Amino acid sequence: MMYTKINVFELGGHRYGISLADTRGFFRVPSIVPLPKAPPIIEGIINVRGAVIPVLDVRKRFRLPEKPPHPADHLVVAQAGSRLVALRVDRVLGIEDVDPKDIETAMAITSKTEYLAGVAKLLDGLVLIHDLRTFLADSEVRDLNEALDNSSAGVP
Repeated sequence: MMYTKINVFELGGHRYGISLADTRGFFRVPSIVPLPKAPPIIEGIINVRGAVIPVLDVRKRFRLPEKPPHPADHLVVAQAGSRLVALRVDRVLGIEDVDPKDIETAMAITSKTEYLAGVAKLLDGLVLIHDLRTFLADSEVRDLNEALDNSSAGVP
């Protein structure tokens, strides 16, 4: 039987997931450098093995209360289209093997499926699976690219 692998993480007491195929790594939160003129969804930038990676403020996107970075937070580095991004999450819960029959497509749930790929039905509850390729609007991608191009910020 073929299973779908998802990386499950917790944010504000809720469980979310992204495809394991898009996940590139997990890290403790280093120093996040603010990026002037970046769109509001961008919390800042980090340096991961010499690569400058934008950190997405997924709390804003999911309409969750703001929370300052904490040393216990995790970063999930993942592929979002052609760009690597980092998601600051409360904690990574692990990798789940999900039977495809236990995943409802986003369109089966609602016609408003921004960022949502589907919902996994696990034994202990639901996990919203997000599609990072649709996470940033075209205007946010343009603003981010411009902010990165114009930034003279050093990244530790």
